Amino acid sequence: MIAIPKFSSSTQSFHAELKKRISEYFEKVGKSTTGNYQLFLKAVILMVVFAFIYIHLVFFTPAPVWAILESVLLGCVVAAIGFNVMHDGAHGSFSKYKWLNHFAAFSLNILGGNSFMWNMKHNVIHHAYTNVDGLDDDIDAQPWLRMSATQKKLRLHKYQHLYFWFLYSLFYLFWIFVLDYQKYFKARVGNMPLKKMAVPDHLVFWGFKLVHAFLFIGLPIYMTGFASWLIGFVVFTCVAGFVLSLVFQLAHTVEHTAFPVANIETGRLDDEWAVHQVKTTANFATNNPVVSWLVGGLNFQIEHHLFPKISHIHYPAISKIIRQACMDYGLVYIEYPRVRYAVASHVAYLRQMGRK
Repeated sequence: MIAIPKFSSSTQSFHAELKKRISEYFEKVGKSTTGNYQLFLKAVILMVVFAFIYIHLVFFTPAPVWAILESVLLGCVVAAIGFNVMHDGAHGSFSKYKWLNHFAAFSLNILGGNSFMWNMKHNVIHHAYTNVDGLDDDIDAQPWLRMSATQKKLRLHKYQHLYFWFLYSLFYLFWIFVLDYQKYFKARVGNMPLKKMAVPDHLVFWGFKLVHAFLFIGLPIYMTGFASWLIGFVVFTCVAGFVLSLVFQLAHTVEHTAFPVANIETGRLDDEWAVHQVKTTANFATNNPVVSWLVGGLNFQIEHHLFPKISHIHYPAISKIIRQACMDYGLVYIEYPRVRYAVASHVAYLRQMGRK
């Protein structure tokens, strides 16, 4: 079991100054930090499109070419629901109403994942120990990928910058059919023990795994036949997996982000928590409103990691404040102006990790 490192403290806390400036901004503009009608409208649009495609594919069985195209679109919509609805809901930033946040986060259970496991893996561990090998489950793809210099290098990693596309496509399938069950039966996420599950948590886990199996496996096979279902299901899950994986990895595993290691003697990381988040996180394509709309503001990943309980609809505004604060404190605000630049940096980083 790995020792849990502590963050350093500072008399001139960057985090305290950031919270002060952001609080002043929301007081000045008189807005809530949670979502508004724009986010709710987006959620409705995504849910309606998802329902329409699902019903058309399962109950009306379009021609093969159209079915494949719709399966591709369904994968993109599922990823978008994850980015925009589930993600904000899980962080409690979708709405000022707690029940509505739970409802938004619960969409993950319908789509095959589990909100309890996600909360532990993402909210608790990833957001606390970003890019810390041995703790951050997002950079643990061993033995298939080497995402940190502290991880063991194998011969196949020399080619990981070529085959990662294929592995990312399998992510969604692996997540819902393997990883959730590993966490459940091992009662841990990586090296971190899992919070004890109450009886309702167990019922939700198994109940909605069955619901997902019925909606996405049993019913489609009954309505369309095994072969048609298999082709559509593989296309849909591979597209969703690739989009989900790429967006999350572009935010942390690129050339300019840090992968801190705790001091062996003190057990401490070099920086305070907020500075750690800035150094381990990167933004991309923040001036592209289409990208921002589709990925739920996760291209503003620095803003998200510093203020996860603020809805993504506010990230463009608060990014200016955070960028200035980084300049004032001498911190590099890592940003790639276009998606393709971030992808190129991710590929270059994987190549670098495969050859060191």
